[in-house]
Amino acid sequence: MKTPHATIRESWLARHREPILMPEQRILDAHHHLWDREESRYRTDEFLADVAQGHDVRASLYVQGRTGYRDAGPEALKPLGEVETVLEWSAGTPSYPLGIVAFADLLAGSQVRETLEALCAIAPGSVRGIRNTTAYHPDPTVRSNPRPAPDGLLRARAFHEGAAQVARAGLTLDVWAYQTQLQEVEALARALPDLIVVIDHCGGPLGVGPFRGRTPADFAAWRQGIQRLAALPNTRIKIGGFGLAVFGNAYHLNPEPPTSAQLASDWSPHVETCLEAFGSHRAMFESNFPVDKGMYSYVALWNAFKRLTQPLGQADRDRLFWRTAAETYGLDPGWQ
Repeated sequence: MKTPHATIRESWLARHREPILMPEQRILDAHHHLWDREESRYRTDEFLADVAQGHDVRASLYVQGRTGYRDAGPEALKPLGEVETVLEWSAGTPSYPLGIVAFADLLAGSQVRETLEALCAIAPGSVRGIRNTTAYHPDPTVRSNPRPAPDGLLRARAFHEGAAQVARAGLTLDVWAYQTQLQEVEALARALPDLIVVIDHCGGPLGVGPFRGRTPADFAAWRQGIQRLAALPNTRIKIGGFGLAVFGNAYHLNPEPPTSAQLASDWSPHVETCLEAFGSHRAMFESNFPVDKGMYSYVALWNAFKRLTQPLGQADRDRLFWRTAAETYGLDPGWQ
C-alpha cells in the first residue's frame, strides 16, 4: 500500500548544506521510526548516518511503525516482532534507540495485559510506551497512514480499558491524532489521570482537504484543543511532524530543500502555541524521521528548533531537547 509521505531524495537534500548551530546542545531525539519496506529502507544504520551529520544527538526513542511483526504465533503477540527487529538492527548501539514505544492492540481491553507483559519481558527496560494507529478523518485527502484508523477508536470503551492497562504496567501512551480528534484525546486523558498521554506531532494541525489554506478559524480551533489538553497534568506534547503531508507543507515540491531559517519561520506559530500551553517541562522535540525526511534534512530540522529556542535559557532548552523526553519515558541517557 502506497505511503502518503513525501519520497526521500538524498540528492535533493544535498543541494543545501548549512553549519550546525549550537553544536554543544545535547539531544535525545524523542520520536523516530525504523523500517525496511519496498519503497524505502531506514534501519538503524541509515538513522545513524543522519545523526552523524553534526548535531550532538546522543540517544533516541523508537516509536511504533508496523516493523518486523512475527509471521506466526498468536495474533496478539505478533507485534513483539517489532521490538525484536529493532533490537536486532540496533545491536551494538544501545542508545539508538535508548527506548521503544511499541504496539499492543488496546481494543483487546483488559486482555491486552498479556501482550504488555510479554513486550516488557523480551526487552527489559527498553519498552517504555505503547502507541496504536488512531489518526482518523472522514475526508480521504486527510491521510497520514497507509492503513488509516477506523472512526471511534479513541472513544471505544475497550480502548479506554486497554489504555488503563498501559498505565498499570507503568508505560506511557503515545497518541497520534488530528486536531479534529483532540476532544477525544482530552476525554481519554481525563478519564485516566494515572496514564501519561503523549500527544504526537503537535496535536495534528491540518492543512489539507477541508483545511487547505489554514484559516485563522482552523488555527484557533487547534490552539483551543492544545490548551485544553495542556490543562490536564498527565499530558505531554511532542513538537515536530511538520514534514507530514497532512500539515499542508509542500517543501518537497520546491527546486531546493528548505533552510532552517525558513522552517523556523514557518513553524513558529505552532511551536510558540505548544510552548505557551505546555511549558518546556512538558514538551519535547522530535524528528519524526524518516517520515519527515522527504521534506527537509536532519541538519535543517534541528537547526530550526535551535533557532526557535534562542530566546530561552539553557535549562529550558535542555528540557525541550532531551530532559523532558528522558523523564517522561523513564530513560537514563547517561548525562545530567
